[in-house]
Amino acid sequence: MQKKEEYEVAPLELFFDLIFVFALIQLSHHLAEHLTWRGAAETATLLIGVLSVWSYTSWAATMIPVHRGTSTIMLLVVTLLGLMMNASIGSAFSDSAWSFVIPMLVIQVGRTIWTINNSPTTEYKQHFKAVLIWLVLVSPLWIIGALTEPETRLLWWGAAVLVDLIGSYLAHPIPGHRINFEQLPFDAEHMLERYNLFVIIALGETILMAGTSIAEHPTDFMTLFTGSSALMITMSLWALAFGSIQKHTEEYAKVTINPVGISHYAMNALMVMVASLIVLAVGNEKTIHHPIEHASLSTGLMISLAPGVFLMMQGLFLKTMLNIKSLLHWVGGIITGLSGFLILWLPPYAVIFIVGLVLTCLALLDWHYRHKETV
Repeated sequence: MQKKEEYEVAPLELFFDLIFVFALIQLSHHLAEHLTWRGAAETATLLIGVLSVWSYTSWAATMIPVHRGTSTIMLLVVTLLGLMMNASIGSAFSDSAWSFVIPMLVIQVGRTIWTINNSPTTEYKQHFKAVLIWLVLVSPLWIIGALTEPETRLLWWGAAVLVDLIGSYLAHPIPGHRINFEQLPFDAEHMLERYNLFVIIALGETILMAGTSIAEHPTDFMTLFTGSSALMITMSLWALAFGSIQKHTEEYAKVTINPVGISHYAMNALMVMVASLIVLAVGNEKTIHHPIEHASLSTGLMISLAPGVFLMMQGLFLKTMLNIKSLLHWVGGIITGLSGFLILWLPPYAVIFIVGLVLTCLALLDWHYRHKETV
């Protein structure tokens, strides 16, 4: 395997991440204000677009480290354009379609051309030329969507993100062109650390939504109880995300001959995990606002199925990429997800507490097993 260039996460990368803190806030608010199947589809479409910008840019900055002058300039330009894009999330499906699409397409196409010119190997140059072809093919879908009425925009943009997901999952194949990514130089440990930091950003959004909800209500027992339960869920998910799974992933990343492969698969897992945390943030908000009143099944599932999917996605990553079967993540994810059905019989404050209690027990079990392995 060719020698990879290793370096720690740079302050500029953390600065770049700040605009995506804002993006997740915007996405959570959009879902909360449009809590319908269509609103969920709009939020998912915008999330995929936003995460594509973050992941492709972070990938490029890992392959071509930011301490190089040209990479620094690229990341600063993307940060500026990304802020404009993210500021338009809330009205992208109403009157600000172009404010979202133009910065996104400029980032995606411009950064890919930059990556082609600065790639460290011929194989990478060939791959990002293929990426550029896929981006050129998908761009008209975004443009047509921006030109159409808001009622039909979701169809065009939904098709665009579907094509983008297929391209990303298949590593952007083109006829007569195939790249073997094994043994290509890439700092998987750095990229995995970038993913970890983004998970922290998404977990932080659940805390921010819960904290804002608490601040908007009188400081009574029920507000504090539901707010504490929401925080208990977030703390447990943090412990599970950075517990045994991180230990196994770090060990694998040090010895793998396919650092691109594990980084690519981790990105697919990250997308689902971040989406689940946005749903959880909205579910927490609804529960804190209305802890005693009768709630719909959708509220119960938001605060249970979202963390359940979060856990099962980790279990899938462990099994598929690391060949580790983790019953804690699979069984725990199923139990957590099904807990939401209790809202058919129990008030929201009881359900959010039960979900938090289940996740706390799972986090303690994970800590126990990890501790035993190190003794």
